[in-house]
Amino acid sequence: MRKVLLLFVLFSAYSVTSAQMVGGSFMLGMPKGEFKENVDRLGYGINLQLAAWEPSLMKPVSFGLNVGYMIYGEESFKRPLSLTNPDVTVDVDRKNSLLNFHLMLLVSPFPGKVKPYAELLGGGQYIFTSTDVESENNIQDVFSSTNFDDFGWSYGAGLGILFNVFGGVGGVGKIAIDLKARYMFSSEVEYLREGDIEISGGNVYFTPSKSTTDLVTIHLGVMVGLL
Repeated sequence: MRKVLLLFVLFSAYSVTSAQMVGGSFMLGMPKGEFKENVDRLGYGINLQLAAWEPSLMKPVSFGLNVGYMIYGEESFKRPLSLTNPDVTVDVDRKNSLLNFHLMLLVSPFPGKVKPYAELLGGGQYIFTSTDVESENNIQDVFSSTNFDDFGWSYGAGLGILFNVFGGVGGVGKIAIDLKARYMFSSEVEYLREGDIEISGGNVYFTPSKSTTDLVTIHLGVMVGLL
């Protein structure tokens, strides 16, 4: 495990320093398989990626790094601050989240302003539930805690299209709209869903689920050429 993580860190550092394309997108996540049986709702989040170069007819395969964050469940409610201060109410926000990080291969041997491409991804995911407490009418968190978390492996593939909207000068500043879909598989992990935390008699009880967390994700974003 340590060797794998070290390899990932070294590759990530190389990807960041050598990146010629940077992109970001908004994504929607649709649970599949066992995950859908436990979480039957759309997730949403953001996705960031770096590519060493833009795939082309001469260099059809590129590599890079991809990081995504998705919320697959959330709850908000009001509670008394404590048993001794029941007259003071606070806002409680709880989020079920999934953070993934992947090494990525991009394949696109096509020229032109409209470029289909394929992706292969492999890496890991961190799935966790966190609770934030803030005073009423205040957007700043007073307390925050991670209630439950787990780590698993993640891999998958995607298909997308880049629509060039600005050519830039010599490739610098090239801007393209990025539309794609991915199917991501995972190893089994334990996680919490909405309503899986119960507080009774001053004690906290968790009811975790265990399954794979397969997802279909839809992305809409922008890719920018740096070099």
